[in-house]
Amino acid sequence: MNWVAPIKDEETLRRYEEELMNLDKKYFIMFRLGVGTGLQVQELLKLSVGDVRDKDTLTVYLGTKRVKRSYRFEPDLKAVIEEYTNGKEDCAPLFVGHRMRAISREQAYRAMKAAGQRLGLGSVGAQTMRKTFAWRYYKNTGDIAYLTHLLNHASPSVTFRFIGEKPKVDTIASIMTPEENVRARRSLFEGGSGITRMERIKDTMNLLEDELENPGNDDAFYGRVEALLHSIEDLISDFYIDRAV
Repeated sequence: MNWVAPIKDEETLRRYEEELMNLDKKYFIMFRLGVGTGLQVQELLKLSVGDVRDKDTLTVYLGTKRVKRSYRFEPDLKAVIEEYTNGKEDCAPLFVGHRMRAISREQAYRAMKAAGQRLGLGSVGAQTMRKTFAWRYYKNTGDIAYLTHLLNHASPSVTFRFIGEKPKVDTIASIMTPEENVRARRSLFEGGSGITRMERIKDTMNLLEDELENPGNDDAFYGRVEALLHSIEDLISDFYIDRAV
């Protein structure tokens, strides 16, 4: 399965939206709403024409925690929605196919993948909308704690991976509650879990060290190893900031 990433560059985002518009207006609208609200594809597919026509904003409730979010439509999006929904019933599904039935998640995925391939983007898919929303929110606010809550993730480290950013050890530690710290201590000592996980990491590094001189490895293998080492080095550096090693 290919890794799906957020689109972080504004020019690439603009060109990608143009490709979606060329495919079909509905995919452009879907992508804008996904990036604007943080809704997942299956939730976007439940929208009706009446949810967006003649509206300035779309109010949604994200995830199982039902966190309320409102997204104000940009003028260009409003114009496309007006043209796209003209003559349609309010109760009709917003995103329909040739037989006037709601498109499937797979159809949306294929369309977004195809638009990405036209631009040479191999890491684009249906989750790109939600990841782009999350990355932009983090860059604008720096509030990883709220974003973790919003996306219903188990921990900030999961959210950092989700948006394609390197986890910041000090940031994660600073927002851990006393209860979570107690749980972390218990988890690390229970059944020797902490030692076991560290040994597993050391075994992986030993394996990579043995494989480093294997002539059968392709360049992609070395690229992944280099990226892994950079991430580990950054994490260790963050962990020891303002501490004596």
